[in-house]
Amino acid sequence: MATPSGDEQELQKLSMQLRYFEQTAESLQQRLGMLNAAVSDLSYASMTLENMEKEKENAELMVPIGGGNYISAKLATPDKVVVSLGAGVSIEKTLAEAKAIVKERIDELQKTQFSAQQQLSQIAERINSDRTHMESLLSKVREGQQ
Repeated sequence: MATPSGDEQELQKLSMQLRYFEQTAESLQQRLGMLNAAVSDLSYASMTLENMEKEKENAELMVPIGGGNYISAKLATPDKVVVSLGAGVSIEKTLAEAKAIVKERIDELQKTQFSAQQQLSQIAERINSDRTHMESLLSKVREGQQ
């Protein structure tokens, strides 16, 4: 039984490395999808808070309940907002405080998005580079077998 040549060993190593980078890229793409959804959700919340400033107490509102469905409600306290702190914990804040919290969260998520996008770009470059190198090694190994 012949032992693999140095080029064949490098091909195996590159193949494993490519699989790892492809899995990492897929994971980053999923993370970016979740980040995009979170930014979109918070942007919607931000727009809603902006519009809340224009509303007066007892204003009639249509409140989304999901699936494109709404209920009619009256606005009891237009200057108070219940803000999620995470882990099922919420706290009442003024409208201005809530707007600032939402804006801060959007900014943080966008920074994380930018970082993840940069990582994905670097990995994509590495994948392309490794594929090119792998193709040249593969043709070299094939030539050596003939």
